[in-house]
Amino acid sequence: MTPEIADAIAASPFSALGLDPAIVRGILEEGYTIPTPVQIEVLPHALAGRDILAGAQTGTGKTAAFVCPIVQHLLRNPVTDGTIRALVLTPTRELAAQIHERVSVYGRYTDVRSVVVYGGVSQRPQETALRSRPPILIATPGRLLDLMNQGFVRLGSITHFVLDEADRMLDMGFVHDVRRVCAALPKQRQTLFFSATIPSPIEQMSKSLLVNPARVAITPAVTTAELVEQSVVHVAKSDKRAMLEKVLRDDTVLRAIVFTRTKHGANRVCEQLDRAGIGSAAIHGNKSQGARERALESFRTGTTRVLVATDVASRGIDVDGISHVINYDLPDVAEAYVHRIGRTGRAGAVGRAISFCDHEERGLLADIERLIRKKLPATGSPADIAAIAAAAPKPLSPGEGRGPRRGGRPMNRRY
Repeated sequence: MTPEIADAIAASPFSALGLDPAIVRGILEEGYTIPTPVQIEVLPHALAGRDILAGAQTGTGKTAAFVCPIVQHLLRNPVTDGTIRALVLTPTRELAAQIHERVSVYGRYTDVRSVVVYGGVSQRPQETALRSRPPILIATPGRLLDLMNQGFVRLGSITHFVLDEADRMLDMGFVHDVRRVCAALPKQRQTLFFSATIPSPIEQMSKSLLVNPARVAITPAVTTAELVEQSVVHVAKSDKRAMLEKVLRDDTVLRAIVFTRTKHGANRVCEQLDRAGIGSAAIHGNKSQGARERALESFRTGTTRVLVATDVASRGIDVDGISHVINYDLPDVAEAYVHRIGRTGRAGAVGRAISFCDHEERGLLADIERLIRKKLPATGSPADIAAIAAAAPKPLSPGEGRGPRRGGRPMNRRY
C-alpha cells in the first residue's frame, strides 16, 4: 500500500464510521467517497453488534451498510471450523447475485468470501461451492430450504442474519419460508432487518426476530426522485399498445423499462413490440435464470433499448442511464410506483416516468397520488390519443396469434 492510499483511507469518512482500513480501501476503489444516509445511520449500530430495523429502499446504499460490518466481523474473527457464520436472505435471484458481488468488492483486500444459492438454475454447482465452506451464505428462501432439507446447509453456527427487502418477501408469499429458515437459526445472533416499507405485518415479523433493535428510517416511501419528470396518460386499455409504440419511437427514449402487472402481460408487450420493429426483452419469474441474465446484459450494454419487467423481477436491478420508466400497467400497490420510477433520474440525470391509466385503473392512480402527495400532470392531448386509437391495429381475438398453451395453471416457482 502506498503512502497516498494509506492517507486517503485514514482521511475517509468511512474510516470515521469505524470500518477497517482493508474494507475502506475496497470502498474507495469503487469510487465511493461519501457514505449515504443509511450507511451513516446503520454502520455504527451494526459494528457495535446491535439488532437493526431499517426502513430503506433499494438504491439507498443499504447493501454496503450490512455487508461491510459482516466482512469486518469475519476479518477480525476468522472462521476456522468451516461453518457458515452469516446468512443474508433476499427475495430475488438478481438481488442475491448483486449482494454476492458486493461481498467480493468490499472484501477484496480480506480473505472473507461468500457463496450464493438461488432457484431457477442447477443445484449441483451450488453444492460444489458450499463444499468450499465460505463463512457467508447469500440465499433466496426456496433454494435455501431445499439445500437444508438435503443436508447441504446447516445454520446452527450463524452469528449474523440479514433479512433484506422483507416487504417484498411478504408480497411474494415467502413469509412461511422465512419463518422456517429463522426457526433453524441460533437465538443468540445479530439480526439486521431491512424493508422499504414497514406495514403492520412487517412490524409484527420484526418483533419476533429482533431484540431491542436500533430503528433507522431512510428515504420514506412517499419520497419520489426529484429529477424524475412524472406524468400520466389517460388512455383506453385497448389503445395502450399503440401509445407505447409512439412513446418508444421518440428519439429521447435512450433506454427504457416498461412495467407490466403480470408475467403474461410482459410477454405480450414484448411480442407486440417485436412485431412493431422495436427490439425488447422481457424479464420475470417464469424466465430461466440464463434468459434473465442474457436480457439484463443486453439491456445493460445497450444492445436492447427496452426492458419489459414485472415488479418482482425488477428488484435489485441496478442499470445506469435509464432515460424513461413507462408504467404500461399501474401497480396494485402504490408503493411499487415509487420503486419503479426510482430506476431513472439517477446520478444527476433527469429521467421521465410516464404512466398509462385506463378507466379501471383510476382508483390505483388515486392511491399513488395520495401516497406521493401530489397530482400527476396529464400529458397527451385528446386529439393525439384519438388519432392513436384510430390508427391502432384491431386487437387480437381470444387465442388468435398465440402459440399452443400448456394445460393447467403455471406452477409456483420457488426462488
